[in-house]
Amino acid sequence: MRHSVRRGVVYGTALALILLSLGGVATAQRSVLKSIELCNGLDRTSPDIQIDGCTSLINSGKQTPQTLVIAYNNRGNAYTAKGEYDRAVQDYDQSIKLSPTYSKAFNNRGVVYQKKGEYDRAIKDFDESIKLNPDYGNAFANRAATYQIKNEYERATRDYDEAIRLKPTLEAAWNGRCWSRAVVGELQAALADCNEALRLQPGAAATLDSRGFTYLKMGEWDSAIGDYSSALQLDPSLASSLYGRGLAKLKKGDITGGNADVAAATRIDSKIVEDFAHYGVQ
Repeated sequence: MRHSVRRGVVYGTALALILLSLGGVATAQRSVLKSIELCNGLDRTSPDIQIDGCTSLINSGKQTPQTLVIAYNNRGNAYTAKGEYDRAVQDYDQSIKLSPTYSKAFNNRGVVYQKKGEYDRAIKDFDESIKLNPDYGNAFANRAATYQIKNEYERATRDYDEAIRLKPTLEAAWNGRCWSRAVVGELQAALADCNEALRLQPGAAATLDSRGFTYLKMGEWDSAIGDYSSALQLDPSLASSLYGRGLAKLKKGDITGGNADVAAATRIDSKIVEDFAHYGVQ
């Protein structure tokens, strides 16, 4: 998975798939109530459990249109969690067909299009979600992440600004803005954003990676190595942290350790050198 894409789906996943209550279902039948609970994600053991609960409601032929809107949306979320993106899109399509003003289904379908690499379609869905609900911080964060993948950092930063204004506790937005600012060279502002993200969610590998990158661009090699090493303890396969740590080690004169990290990173992501060159780091 490419570096920028991974950062996008942190909020994602985060990033942004909201499950709603099905409290409007008026029935006393235990089996239906159980299906409602499962469709709402009560049991997180497996996405299949949520899929079964939502499918039971959808196939019952007894639910209100609003219940079906949410059931299709929630089943789409479960299919997304399984990586079955085409099925997820089909369910979000049904949710939107039943309720064309349901902003969360547009947002969630946008997340799936982003995961599929269909970035323009993703942005179109986020645009619609925001149009329907201008206070939807998650949709701004998801659109920002998509602009970031497209290397449109100014647009990404503006959307992160809105996401943070609307939802100041959204760690992924602070991390995303840290990354965008670091790429364009706004290093002190980036560092402040990463620090806030880590305050909100201590020990997040993606944010440690972002702050390590910021320190790398600042020339603070020891701090970069420290953050990258912490990120790798949490996620040993994080190519960006391996490569960044390798560069910092090389800058410090640790040729053996630096080359080992760089080689390990390129085995995981063959384009990591190209990516970092684009970010202004070689």
